[in-house]
Amino acid sequence: MSEPLVRGKKGGESRVTPVLSQENGINRRLGLDRTVIPRRTGLQFPTQIPFANWESIGRQLSLIADSSAWWLGDWLVYGEKQYADRYRTAIERTSLDYQTLRNYAWVARRFGLPRRRDKLSFAHHAEVAALSAPEQDLWLQRAEQHAWSRNRLRKELRQAAALRNGEGEPAEAPSPPVNGAGTGLAVKLQLSPSQEQLERWEFAARKHNCDLANWMVLVLEKFALEVTQEGAGVPG
Repeated sequence: MSEPLVRGKKGGESRVTPVLSQENGINRRLGLDRTVIPRRTGLQFPTQIPFANWESIGRQLSLIADSSAWWLGDWLVYGEKQYADRYRTAIERTSLDYQTLRNYAWVARRFGLPRRRDKLSFAHHAEVAALSAPEQDLWLQRAEQHAWSRNRLRKELRQAAALRNGEGEPAEAPSPPVNGAGTGLAVKLQLSPSQEQLERWEFAARKHNCDLANWMVLVLEKFALEVTQEGAGVPG
């Protein structure tokens, strides 16, 4: 569990003391570099700081911004459970949008703390929140392993759903010319692979640096050539 931010006073100014959290064996800062002073409406920088410090502050801000979605979601989940008759009134006294909080809380409920992946953003988790727990874990593992952005994960999910529903883009490619002539016909394939098969095919396609449809054409053509060459001497 993360420690809370520690605030203090120095020279009359509010300062945020950097606090380290240990998650999955990785130290992550939840505070800001001491060289800047956080205010309600902005950050106050010194006249000059090293580039490395400035870059580190950006990473810290990104982490805090992403973590805040989890924090707000968990905050609302707790309030709904503990203060069922009062939490709505408390929210109305803040500047927080209730529907946004509800969205955060829904994702937070779908992922208990042990299942949240520190290397992926809240948005990654939101993309797969509607899936079953095993599917969530599978897709998040893929996203983490291949360093997918949220948009890339969304694209992969849509492609997988289209293939399952038989709505994928047709695997179109010109047939090899016969004696140098002809362009062939486009062929539409409709497959219903298992999740394990689809994952294996996608991995193989990535190893060949091509999309799934083109990889399938390459594999079919290679197999067809092997079969026809093996049977070249067999009379029809």
